[in-house]
Amino acid sequence: MSTERSGWKTNIGFLLAAIGSAIGLGNVWRFSYMSFQYGGGAFLVPYLVALGVAGLPIMILEYGIGHRQKGSAPLSLARIDSRFEWLGWWMPVVAMLGIMLYYSVVIGWCVNYFCYSFSLAWGNDPQAFFFKNFLELSDSAVHLGGLRIPIVFSTLLVWVLCWAVCYRDISHGIEKASMVFMPVLFLLTIIMVAWSASLDGAGAAIANHYLHADWSKINLFTADPEKARAAAEVWTAAFGQIFFTLSLGFGIMITYASYLPENTDITKNALVTSVVNCLYSFIAGFAVFGIVGFMAKTQGTAFEEVIKSGPQLAFVVYPKAISLLPGMNTAFGIIFFLMLILAGLTSGVSLIEAFACSVTDKFAWSRQKVVSVVCCAGFLGSLVFTSRAGLYLLDIADHFITNYGLVLGGALECLIVGWVFRASVLREHISAQGTRLPAAWDIFIRYTTPAILAYLLFLTVKADLSKNYGGYPTDQLLIFGGGWMIICLMLALALAFGPWKADKLARRHEPGEDELLV
Repeated sequence: MSTERSGWKTNIGFLLAAIGSAIGLGNVWRFSYMSFQYGGGAFLVPYLVALGVAGLPIMILEYGIGHRQKGSAPLSLARIDSRFEWLGWWMPVVAMLGIMLYYSVVIGWCVNYFCYSFSLAWGNDPQAFFFKNFLELSDSAVHLGGLRIPIVFSTLLVWVLCWAVCYRDISHGIEKASMVFMPVLFLLTIIMVAWSASLDGAGAAIANHYLHADWSKINLFTADPEKARAAAEVWTAAFGQIFFTLSLGFGIMITYASYLPENTDITKNALVTSVVNCLYSFIAGFAVFGIVGFMAKTQGTAFEEVIKSGPQLAFVVYPKAISLLPGMNTAFGIIFFLMLILAGLTSGVSLIEAFACSVTDKFAWSRQKVVSVVCCAGFLGSLVFTSRAGLYLLDIADHFITNYGLVLGGALECLIVGWVFRASVLREHISAQGTRLPAAWDIFIRYTTPAILAYLLFLTVKADLSKNYGGYPTDQLLIFGGGWMIICLMLALALAFGPWKADKLARRHEPGEDELLV
């Protein structure tokens, strides 16, 4: 049984894997709808500010801490101070038990719709097909209503594919898969953008609703209190989107960076990962606005009446628009849903890797056995989201985990690195690897970024106390949202309870670490 730590063979392989983790389904439907809702082109201003003062600093932190401590999130934080090992477990546990269980089901939906694209099976009413025929949605989160067998099988396929990628070591599994998946994903996205932008009505929609900037939406200094409050909401949403879209607070980037050799330019890699992810979101937006603009003009309705948020954009609006295309409908549907599948898989394997690597670091078990058990258990856990109440459960769990679990984890890791480990120590390590990091980074990690995340957490709590999220009954929110969080916390504490090997917490130099990646 070998537990020797593997490593990336090339820096481009690492970058493609990290970018693949960051780019997910939300880059397509969440960013585009937020741009529409929050001022079009004006939304880019708070979005880029958020990238600079929150997203990039934490990305550098996670790359730096993983690279310096040569371990997954639990091992890295335990090497800083054993009292904080529980937080190192909290992040990958939330990523795996909290997110991957339902994220795999959503990717499974994309697999189902990929197959439906060959015959345009959703018919003339994709909304009714999605909710009634496909999901067979029950009337409440507490009425599970049994499993949807087509979704069970597509979800199983997703777990099998993720297992096949993660089973092998990092260089032969995730790196090789990323070298194939990511170029294909970029190519499919370019095809979708070019095709969508060429449709009748697309240009007007892109110009009037995507690129046109409504500066009043982001003006914090307006004399109107109501508009100022709305502008603050836009800025808050931008910071939240940046944090979630970069896969921060999952323990993924710490794990990925732990496989890097010495003399790897941490700052440059973090900048490339962050910029490419955000650029992908912006470019993919042209495809979304183009196809929705085409649909609006074809039906003679206003753009505002056509566009939808969240999964409805992919599984209701897009299928309807595909059916309205004058030709090659099947090809368009195949390309779109294949694009979503690849975006989902590259994120899914990283969620599994963050947890599996943590377990192998802690217990020195075989990677193959850990990945196999994790994927089998993960599939069984995801079955609850394939039930007829799955959409409700997914919505509740996602709200609590992303808005509470990940934000709290990100804020705490900033405070631990900034004050306990000391940001200046990590900054010197990062600077010694290549691009020198300015001292202002310390201020972001110690003060600015945790303050912003704490404010996001405060706003979420305030909103949830004033009005039940999604209109769900309080007991359902507490059971399926709060309960899920408690389970994640208990598992994190249990995993942190056991001792490490006597020499495991000592930072060791591995052979070949000093080789510079080309």
